[in-house]
Amino acid sequence: MRYEIRVDGHLSEPLIKVFPELDHVVMSGQTLLFGHVVDEAHLYGLLARCQSLGLRVLEMRQVPE
Repeated sequence: MRYEIRVDGHLSEPLIKVFPELDHVVMSGQTLLFGHVVDEAHLYGLLARCQSLGLRVLEMRQVPE
């Protein structure tokens, strides 16, 4: 499964490194993290990382392969 997670703000390089399995694009005051998610546990782990870092998730969606 491929997912996109859009978070508020421009993530710094150290924060980007917390998500090594995802690629990213910074645009218009937001950062888009995207990539392959293995299963639901992986997805919830990504969201837990966002929460633990205080990131505001604006959107999360599954995208076609």
